[in-house]
Amino acid sequence: MILVSGTGSNLQAVIDAVQSGQLDVEIAAVGADRRGTGGVQRSAAAGIDTFEVSFKDYTDRAAWNHDLTVKCRSYAPDYVVSSGFMRIVGEEFINAFEGTYLNTHPALLPAFPGAHGVRDALAYGVKVTGCTVHIADTGVDTGPILAQRAVEVRAEDTEDTLHERIKVAERTLLIETLASLAARQGS
Repeated sequence: MILVSGTGSNLQAVIDAVQSGQLDVEIAAVGADRRGTGGVQRSAAAGIDTFEVSFKDYTDRAAWNHDLTVKCRSYAPDYVVSSGFMRIVGEEFINAFEGTYLNTHPALLPAFPGAHGVRDALAYGVKVTGCTVHIADTGVDTGPILAQRAVEVRAEDTEDTLHERIKVAERTLLIETLASLAARQGS
């Protein structure tokens, strides 16, 4: 299962890898925290079950978190992948998917956690940043790291140009990580 908030470019890479046979997994469903996201449109076009638990429909974060947990559980996924999902889930969700909730992050954790990893890396002046796939826990980008990939920071980089190169590395890293996890489950 994959959770998205935006356009779903990482999601599309996973869909393409599954459809080409490069990645031997089944995407149980794609869920979004917003209505009408590109990610939901991509998954629907690929024939994948989709659902929306729109954060804007809730006045209470705990109620939203509960409904998201229930909806995700209904698909009984082996893993839940947060791929551009820009909401922090609560403890109920983390507990329901403990050790199986994966997150992608556009920095080499533990450096530059949070919503602005690319901007923060540029501001700090690092020469290398990258991306991380990790198990999400109740902290912000603090769970166990599964895989990382370095990306050079170029002198001419802007936040947008660097983020685009990180996204390319992130897509490949996510597919490789999912393939590795699937191979371990199959053995």
